[in-house]
Amino acid sequence: MFDGLMNPGRQGSSIQRALQSVRRHLGMEVAYVSRFENGLSVFREVDAPGLEALIKPGDSRPLEDVYCLHILAGRLPELIPDTAAEPICQAMPITAQVPIGAHVSVPIRLEDGTPYGMFCCLSPFPNASLNPRDLQVMRVFADMAAHEITREVAEAEALRLKRAELRQVIDGGLFSPRYQPIHTLNPAALVGFEALCRFTPEPYRSPDQWFGVAHDAGLGEELEIAVIREAVKALALLPSRCFVSVNASPPVILGGGLPEAFQGLDPKRLVLEVTEHAQVADYGALRDALAPIRATGVRLAIDDAGAGYSSMQHILQLRPDIIKLDMGLVRDVDSDPAKRALAAALCFFGQETGAQIVAEGIETPAERAALEALGVCKGQGYLLGRPVEMAAAVALAG
Repeated sequence: MFDGLMNPGRQGSSIQRALQSVRRHLGMEVAYVSRFENGLSVFREVDAPGLEALIKPGDSRPLEDVYCLHILAGRLPELIPDTAAEPICQAMPITAQVPIGAHVSVPIRLEDGTPYGMFCCLSPFPNASLNPRDLQVMRVFADMAAHEITREVAEAEALRLKRAELRQVIDGGLFSPRYQPIHTLNPAALVGFEALCRFTPEPYRSPDQWFGVAHDAGLGEELEIAVIREAVKALALLPSRCFVSVNASPPVILGGGLPEAFQGLDPKRLVLEVTEHAQVADYGALRDALAPIRATGVRLAIDDAGAGYSSMQHILQLRPDIIKLDMGLVRDVDSDPAKRALAAALCFFGQETGAQIVAEGIETPAERAALEALGVCKGQGYLLGRPVEMAAAVALAG
């Protein structure tokens, strides 16, 4: 009598679709998947159209109050066409409270055999038509649910392990900054450093991998802020003519933690590089988050210019103080007319908008000469200096 009304919010779930299908097949009013948690049967997903006030996802009941433990122990059958025929059911208050007239429930077990919960259908009315074939149908759907749940449990465990490892990295400071020199090209002079990061846990993983995992695990902002706090310590040791450039993704900028990380530092010696390669959903919000930081004198740089659509959108939407040419564009710029033309266009854009151009990844004298001829004002790369630890950076700056 309630067909046509769907339990909102979970209609796309494969388990939800299974619940709806089996409930309709059996002609019952309620179907749900539960999980066992701390002595409770927690309703994970529910299909009970029109009965949401009676049962909904997140509700729970003590395990001793429901049929689950009796079914697992074999004291109650999985298929109960009429609860009046089962003394245990009649002795349990829930049977009259709900009420429960017919009940079909199959345990859901993980791959290692551990009971996870139950795949269940029930009706307030007895249903004499329920038969062993219906129970087989329930088992098929329960197996489908178990497969999906096993995958989710494995993913949750993998996430837990990732978060535990990241907590060790963040709390233990298992990373250290490296500083790559940035020089003016004409005349040649050391003016600053880009702060990069190296992580110490083995096996070695690149910074991109660490930050990617951290963002997937919900710890990306915390890790980036921790790395930035460590990197800017160099400002106290470097001469005042040198700046430090730090990297931050849009989610970290939007998170609002950067002003505190920059507190007490000379903002005119700080450059903030936006590093996200994906499209930004709301540039207005990003500009608003950047505004108070830039107002203090911190300069904004856009990384990887010329590498793709996203970096160009960053440039157009955020109007940075510094545009950093991607190392892929810089490579062979002296001999590749297309790269040289694109670099020249970005240099012209910089002149028109007042942005400085910094080239990344300069590795040969010919590349440096070509960039200098195009009007690039600053550069970094192995030709000019490899990333070094803080003490070596201080020594280089003199």
